Amino acid sequence: MMANPRSLVYALYTHWDTVELLVRLSREFAVLTSDQVLNGIAKVSGQRDAEAQGTVLRALVNADILQTLPRSSDLQLNAYVLEFVRGLTREHELGLAAVLQARVAAIREATEALNEGMLGADMDRVRGAANKLAELFRQISLQLDQDRHALFELAENAKSADSSMPISQRYREVLEAYDHYVEPMNQMMDSGLQGTFYRYLEEAERALDLSLEQLSVQGALYSHRLQLRQVAHQAKELRRFGRLVAQQCADTLLPLREELRQHNALTSAISLLLGQVRKRGLRRALSRPADETALPVWRNERGFKLQLGDEVRAVMAAAHQYQPQAVAFPKDEPGDDAPLLEQVDEAAIRAHLARSLPVENLLDWLHRHYAHLQDATLLRLFHDLQHEPGWQFEAASQPEKTTLQTIRVLHHPHRVSSLP
Repeated sequence: MMANPRSLVYALYTHWDTVELLVRLSREFAVLTSDQVLNGIAKVSGQRDAEAQGTVLRALVNADILQTLPRSSDLQLNAYVLEFVRGLTREHELGLAAVLQARVAAIREATEALNEGMLGADMDRVRGAANKLAELFRQISLQLDQDRHALFELAENAKSADSSMPISQRYREVLEAYDHYVEPMNQMMDSGLQGTFYRYLEEAERALDLSLEQLSVQGALYSHRLQLRQVAHQAKELRRFGRLVAQQCADTLLPLREELRQHNALTSAISLLLGQVRKRGLRRALSRPADETALPVWRNERGFKLQLGDEVRAVMAAAHQYQPQAVAFPKDEPGDDAPLLEQVDEAAIRAHLARSLPVENLLDWLHRHYAHLQDATLLRLFHDLQHEPGWQFEAASQPEKTTLQTIRVLHHPHRVSSLP
């Protein structure tokens, strides 16, 4: 039976500190006992008595944040709650490179479906492929962000570990992550022929741009064009974000893999503190209970930068009898100026068209009455008038050619009439 979402969210808000501690504890214990949960509640709120701690435990179970295992009294965190809290607190485990590679490979299949839909003029397939690409971009971006923070966590744990431990034991997880995740990701994001990440994204981006341009020429619905434009922006941003994540992961793990750094108690404490600041924020990481020793006061020493003023420069130039060299800039070569946008009285054109209804061919009517306008202006008016809500438009099944001033347009004639 599914829990009430409102009760679950309210319990998260009320007992967030306890749930956050249990999520961190779940990285070591997949299943928690009642005593472990009660000890966690006592750590968060030590002023509660045993009865109040039991009340908190029952509230977490009733809200379905904690679930009782079958044939046992042990407890485990709700999978949705665990994923949600880990995402907010940057406590994710490192994902699998194979999952990322499978999602990148799915981009190529969705791109092929998009191209086939455009060739067959199947807008339903085009929209479905665009939605599939948007979902893949979202999943890949989310996994890259989660894996980036998981790698940062591994590096911080290795740096903050006890320096007396053997180096191979301290850096074991770092080396495994580099060999099983960073190396395959670098191969996938290679800009050469063997890399698939940038190549498939570039193909998807090119297909989206071409489809958007084709739909704009055909005069498709604005919602369809907007969807393709938004997905194309996602593809461009994912290419940038993937390059950034790959560089950050390599910069974080490569020094630990290539050289063995010397650690002491101070560097271990600093690395541990920086990890807490990254995940919990500066204020929460530096706050301490009253019974613990407060951190020392931090001091920021600002440096100074000296720069010569304009007066000193002028005196030095006069002393050296400096004469600036005159540089002759090349003159602009005469060329054809780009045609300016024409100012058109669109209200008068709409009124003229309303008086002329019904019109069998909208583009021919515009060319016949407004032949003095530029071709780009006529095509813009042709596309804009098709979206007027007060008229009825019917496209012919057979295409026709209309010769304008400089171009010839192949289009389906649009008949314009008044609404019944």
